[in-house]
Amino acid sequence: MALMNLITTINHTLDLAMAQDERVVVFGEDVGVEGGVFRATVGLQEKYGDQRCFDTPLAESAIVGAAVGMAINGLRPVAEIQFSGFAYPAFNQIVSHVARLRNRTRGQRSLPMVIRMPHGGGIKALEHHSESLETFFGHIPGLKVVVPSTPYDAKGLLLAAIRDDDPVIFLEPSKLYRAFRQEVPEEDYTIPIGKAKVIKAGTDLTVVSWGAYVHEAVKAAELLQAEGIDAEVIDLRTISPLDRETVLESVKKTGRFAVVHEAAKSFGPGAELVALVNEGAFLHLEAPPTRLAGFDITIPLPRGEHHYFMDAQRMAAGLRKVAHF
Repeated sequence: MALMNLITTINHTLDLAMAQDERVVVFGEDVGVEGGVFRATVGLQEKYGDQRCFDTPLAESAIVGAAVGMAINGLRPVAEIQFSGFAYPAFNQIVSHVARLRNRTRGQRSLPMVIRMPHGGGIKALEHHSESLETFFGHIPGLKVVVPSTPYDAKGLLLAAIRDDDPVIFLEPSKLYRAFRQEVPEEDYTIPIGKAKVIKAGTDLTVVSWGAYVHEAVKAAELLQAEGIDAEVIDLRTISPLDRETVLESVKKTGRFAVVHEAAKSFGPGAELVALVNEGAFLHLEAPPTRLAGFDITIPLPRGEHHYFMDAQRMAAGLRKVAHF
């Protein structure tokens, strides 16, 4: 075991994958010489050469388009988008080609590729640097969408993503990159994509979250515990495919449901989860399913960022209303 933060774990995992499989190539803006803006790829070019870890032009469409060509021809590319807000120019490639090739070829071709990018806010960054795009990617058939919340999960999920024969969008919460360290096995292991994790068992209320908000949700649950409210907290881990079974099983036990996420509230993942609960566990509900989410605005610039993001106290206030309904 080694103590690693999230960014160190990503670097370690990419190193391990590249050492095991020469088909794995890593590239993106500033990924090679500088080792990435967050240093997720530091040392990889020096170790594996500039044919397997290299810098690209500032052209996200070209980055993803090149990854498509590589994957079709037998490589397993891991393309980095420097910040998720920079992914918009690549949407044509992602929607028109990355997500559709298996369907277009009726299963004869697949794209074993990963697109990594920082996710969410909380680091007082500039515009386009704090986007929560899981809604966009999760809505596109043919994409798997992963959002780890811990170093341990990040390693297992990233290795699973790299080895998957279908394309995976891998969203890394930038707020968690250096937030804490955790024991991570140095040996190989994977975590199945599409399986949620119950972080805290409970009987009174089901709380679902992912990414950086998972940790605030756990703190909120601890605040409620002191008041006699026993909340169950689920880390969704994967937006698509969605682990419907774990969510519904929990709601049928607790009778109450709330989803907490950074992304804007309207048309977000929370709405999909509320619909899932209404359709699959309606007769078990004792309170309306509730979304605690971001405002329907562009994430504010650094000075106003704190008004947008919820902390444990704000989450607990919303969850308390569901528990006492």
